[in-house]
Amino acid sequence: MSNTQSNETEASSPISRRAIAMAGLGLALSPIVLLGQNATSPQEDDKSQDGKSDQERGPKEKSFKRDYPAPDFQPSWKNDQINREMVADFVIYAHSDLKMVEKLFEREPGLLNSTMDWGNGDWEDALGGASHMGRRDIVEFLLSKGARPNLFCTAMLGLLESVKAMLNLQPELINAKGPHGFTLHFHAQVGQDEAKPVLDYLQSIKEVELKPLPMFMRRKK
Repeated sequence: MSNTQSNETEASSPISRRAIAMAGLGLALSPIVLLGQNATSPQEDDKSQDGKSDQERGPKEKSFKRDYPAPDFQPSWKNDQINREMVADFVIYAHSDLKMVEKLFEREPGLLNSTMDWGNGDWEDALGGASHMGRRDIVEFLLSKGARPNLFCTAMLGLLESVKAMLNLQPELINAKGPHGFTLHFHAQVGQDEAKPVLDYLQSIKEVELKPLPMFMRRKK
């Protein structure tokens, strides 16, 4: 990314066996790739085109050993954690598939605010994925169920007063990055007509070069 932020995203690492691949323009995530499944059959040696198995490809947790005192409070761990693969599926489907989001939420409501670390602290929840894809329908469903709203989804929804309030509170948020490095400007851009006042406001504070949206993200007028 240049200093002028001409490219609205930062590079991101591949994501496990259901990889979220950045679109050719570096602007959005392709729903075709998002929902793609491994082409091998269960009987085959679960290898992808890169020659690695699911286990080899990850995800892998970094090794860790405390070199500081453990916290005085220790969690009781009375309840099982939600399965990480289910969390990943929920976040991935939130980029493009409302029906699957509804289905998985009905099965496990605890997924609502769950987050996935795609590597190196690239944390993403379902609301974040839906927001940078401009999926207003999925964002509104998640919010109706109690998802925690943030500056990025309000920018995409075109909620100008909310965006202004947050930037007045902390002006440096104009440089904030969402999942995969998507900027506030980008979130307003994918909000299209409904978010144009927000995009104009952001550009008045910090003007950046905006790339055209991929065709699959452009809504018909």
